[in-house]
Amino acid sequence: MAYAIPEGQVNVRHFLKLRSASIALAALIALSGCGSADDSSGITLLNVSYDPTRELYREVNAEFAKQWQQESGQRLTIKQSHGGSGSQARAVIDGLQADVVTLALAYDIDSIQRKGKRLGANWQTRFPSDSSPYSSTIVFLVRSGNPKGIRDWEDLVKPGIEVITPNPKTSGGARWNYLAAWGSQLHRDLQGDWSKLENPADPQVQAAQAAAEKFVQTIYRNAPVLDSGARASTNTFVQRSIGDVLLTWENEALLATQALGPGRVDIIVPSTSILAQTPVAVVDTVVDRRGTRQVAEAYLRYLYSPVGQEIAAKHHFRPSDQKSLEEHRDEFVELSLFTIDQAFGGWDRAHEAHFADGAIFDRITSVKDAQ
Repeated sequence: MAYAIPEGQVNVRHFLKLRSASIALAALIALSGCGSADDSSGITLLNVSYDPTRELYREVNAEFAKQWQQESGQRLTIKQSHGGSGSQARAVIDGLQADVVTLALAYDIDSIQRKGKRLGANWQTRFPSDSSPYSSTIVFLVRSGNPKGIRDWEDLVKPGIEVITPNPKTSGGARWNYLAAWGSQLHRDLQGDWSKLENPADPQVQAAQAAAEKFVQTIYRNAPVLDSGARASTNTFVQRSIGDVLLTWENEALLATQALGPGRVDIIVPSTSILAQTPVAVVDTVVDRRGTRQVAEAYLRYLYSPVGQEIAAKHHFRPSDQKSLEEHRDEFVELSLFTIDQAFGGWDRAHEAHFADGAIFDRITSVKDAQ
């Protein structure tokens, strides 16, 4: 199953090469698809997104552009850029002229604010549900018939199990995978009582954190390759037939089973996982300079509309609207979901403890590299 970048999408790797080579600003603007809002050819928006949203935004963009032209009389072109969420955020910080960002985790959009000063600090309060029009969770994709008998998180550390997951340094989905695994171990050891984490000096909590670190370290020891993004890991598992189990977004797993048809892969839903909220934001400095704020905000509001929520569900994302979610309850299996706030104290704490340079992820993978 191939996941080629559709024609007209922005290639971030190419963008970064141009930047490092000091290509003129005019070339950068042309690459980003930026033009004035009153350009005779119409309005252009650039949506910088993460890997598994390609199919979602292909349909959203077509439907919203049609609606916008009917309502305003203006022709709208929406260009897309896809890649690992962390890499996408860095590209925007470095100058990629995104009108909107639709990334895998709030930390990446916060980074754009802190380092690039491109949007307001209150960005997450501008749209409903913490600016997350849809969500997902982390599940397993296994070979047809589940020959290795993988049923829950603890099966991932059994001898001989190869785990496919992306690199948390570049992929938002990989960070959700990592935190879902860590949190699942905490959930088992603390018997689901997240309030115990409020006392980090408690010997039971310290033992649970140590067990979680050992658990996650073993998972990464069992990972033969760390791709840069979630879609690349899906390709590694599906196309290259590497690994016994893929840790992946629920929406990505459902898409893979739909595209491959029966008899190729199975989805395994673990007993507990993490609620993966995937937020959206308008990039203030870009839309104000280009005069595209009105259409950019309308574009993101469209994601919350009944049509937008239905499109999200169609592409296997969990709608934020409860009514829409209930209408698709048969597709989205109920399971115990914990939040990043419950298990890690929010994204800032999770990043500093686990993903910053020299933090836990670097420590556990350096041990693997040394072996």
